[in-house]
Amino acid sequence: MKVLCGVGGSDDSIRALDRAVDRAALADDDLTVAVVENPDSSTDTDDMVKRAEEAIAEAGIDAEVRRVEGDPGSRLVEIAEREAFDEVVLGGGTTSPMGKITIGPIAEFVLLNAKTSVTLVR
Repeated sequence: MKVLCGVGGSDDSIRALDRAVDRAALADDDLTVAVVENPDSSTDTDDMVKRAEEAIAEAGIDAEVRRVEGDPGSRLVEIAEREAFDEVVLGGGTTSPMGKITIGPIAEFVLLNAKTSVTLVR
């Protein structure tokens, strides 16, 4: 399966990265990690690129890591469609005390606009 994992530095996106890398190692997925700028995260994109490369190396898989500039949600949807990805994996979603799931603006945009399957890792 051809998988695009979008990461922006939040704890949720790091969990999504770890899950996508683990699955790629088990299922031999064709994984691409897209590092986007997330204004809600204090993690620098350089640090996220390094973390993604380290996770991929530790898993012993061959995957591409690329920086993505521009509006994160729009760019992830555009890349997924243009390059025919089977799935987009994103971090996001917290559960409120009332049991409702709230998601960030990047994940919400991708969920609402992507024509491919989207997996939200919480």
